This record gives sequence, structure tokens and C-alpha cells, in this order.
Amino acid sequence: MNAVVFDAIKALLDEGKIPTVALTKSKLTQPMPMPVVIAAVSQYKNNPDSINNFISTPCHDSTSFANDSQLDRIEAKLDKLLTLLEKQ
Repeated sequence: MNAVVFDAIKALLDEGKIPTVALTKSKLTQPMPMPVVIAAVSQYKNNPDSINNFISTPCHDSTSFANDSQLDRIEAKLDKLLTLLEKQ
């Protein structure tokens, strides 16, 4: 199963919510096919202890780095646009 989906399930559990397909899909950090989400939620409901085997901390690190890099690029573009607007 995909660790990103299990991370979303873990986030729901940390909030005290019961994981459902809709709630899990809303907590995903990246797009996932619906069958993957359904399979993960079903697996969790059949064996709640299975969630501990799939939680990945390195995934968050690489995702965080990618998001920071993307944020830096967006900020640079915004700065350029603001500079152009101020000149006019």
C-alpha cells in the first residue's frame, strides 16, 4: 500500500477522527487514485494495527523539501511581477 495514504489515515487518527475514504482523500498530500485510497482504508478497517507498518517519515522530508523549493520559485516570480507593476 502507499505510505502517503497511510500518513493521511494516521493524521485523521491523531485528530481523533475515524478514517473514511472521503476524509482520507481530503488529507492526502498528493493526488492518489481512488482505488488506492479505498484499499488502504479497507486494510486499516480490517487490521488497525497495520497502519504502524506503513507510516513513512522520510516521505515527509522529501515532500517538504519539494514544497519549499516550489514555494521559493513562486515567491521569486511574485517579486518579479510586483517589481514590474511598480514600474508602471
